[in-house]
Amino acid sequence: MPRRVAILGTRGYPSYYGGFETLVRTLAPYLADTGWDVSVYSRPGATELQDPARDHRIESITTRGFDSQSLSTLSFGATSALSAIRRRPDVALVMNVANGFWLPFLRAARIPTVVNVDGIEWEREKWGANAKRAFRVGAQLTASHATSLIFDSAGIADRWTTGFGRDGTTIAYGGTVPGELDVPPGLQSGAYALLVSRFVPENTVEEFLDAAAIIAREHDVVLVGSSGYGGELDARAERLAAENSRVHWLGHVHDDQHLFALWRHAGAYFHGHSVGGTNPALVQAMACGAPTVARDTVFNREVLGDHAIFVQPDVFAIAAAVTTLLRSRTVQRDLAAAAEARARRCYSWDSVCEQYDVLLRQHVARSDRWGREDISGASSVSISEPGRFDANLPTASGQ
Repeated sequence: MPRRVAILGTRGYPSYYGGFETLVRTLAPYLADTGWDVSVYSRPGATELQDPARDHRIESITTRGFDSQSLSTLSFGATSALSAIRRRPDVALVMNVANGFWLPFLRAARIPTVVNVDGIEWEREKWGANAKRAFRVGAQLTASHATSLIFDSAGIADRWTTGFGRDGTTIAYGGTVPGELDVPPGLQSGAYALLVSRFVPENTVEEFLDAAAIIAREHDVVLVGSSGYGGELDARAERLAAENSRVHWLGHVHDDQHLFALWRHAGAYFHGHSVGGTNPALVQAMACGAPTVARDTVFNREVLGDHAIFVQPDVFAIAAAVTTLLRSRTVQRDLAAAAEARARRCYSWDSVCEQYDVLLRQHVARSDRWGREDISGASSVSISEPGRFDANLPTASGQ
């Protein structure tokens, strides 16, 4: 009988929202190929069930929740966990520490849990005080109750070792090397700047929008992304595109090939993410051979090595670095070739999926040996100052 894995904490399968969803679109069919019975918990309206690339071996289970910025992760996580407890998979792959609130229940049901902790959510500027507190408590509960942890970078692993006393397995994200692609309509290869980002403050979007007005004096600027909920950054991008014919705001791009082509032919890709580990968009940009200007962080340097131009989150520094890169085709070619080679060497999807497969199988074998009597494997980590949290666990609200 095939072993059963349930994947919780993403928008579902197949979905094109973000990094977790890209991982699941690649990992779920791989696991099915290696003999797993795979179920992915999904949100209503968030999946492309008619997608011709959909693998029909993957079961998409839709549960209910509150589709809002403050409650979606917690509410859909709760209903997914309850369903998983009823269905009793052999192991659960859980994404995001916000779902740490539900790990005690999965542990009580003797379901091993492998948790991808994502980034340092409680330090993201987009969250208010209550949301940051919720993510922090979720992380503490994850440290206490997860069977095993996955970190997507060495930098994230270090934070969990020092902050929570937990170790785990470091597995990055993969990138798809697309080969030759046509230049996107209306653009010239190597002659435009590109931003691909969720529109949140910690991704340096505000600074780049200001820099875009300077860059667009000489070069086209393409903006891909949005906040997902509207807001000032979306409004600014819209105004910028309306006022300057060189600025193109595309919103969220669902078509992978279109997005890959934008990266492949960009003269300068700006990556401003500051909180998190290995960023999936950055890995994919490298695989597409995008010459990159990146915000100078320990995480971005870990992924890019020496194959990028690093800048501080300053409008004029960003504009100067991007403009300089756009003026030099030689530097573009050198950075592009080095980044693609590094992606092939360090960030292949085959390697990523194999590591997930091995880790999940280890926990199924472990639970079989122990009869699921003690599956936690967690260090003895208590929630600091528990009296502050007992009576009123916060929701991810308060933006």
